[in-house]
Amino acid sequence: MYTEKEGLRLGLVGWVKNTYKGTVVGQVQGPADMVEEMKVWLSKEGSPTSRITRASFTNQRSIDKLELSGFKTRF
Repeated sequence: MYTEKEGLRLGLVGWVKNTYKGTVVGQVQGPADMVEEMKVWLSKEGSPTSRITRASFTNQRSIDKLELSGFKTRF
């Protein structure tokens, strides 16, 4: 919920999901500077109850147009 709110605040689109392993996975799209700001937030702040020990961002690429719409929490 907090990640979704932050993504929307930054004008990003995408999704996030908590896993059974206690990690978070997702996809974020938008202006590169806002994506970078989201990565910093995910790495250092996160939700109020989160305990961040490591952040890993993979499969990063540039796109010509957004492939998603909205920002959602998946369950």
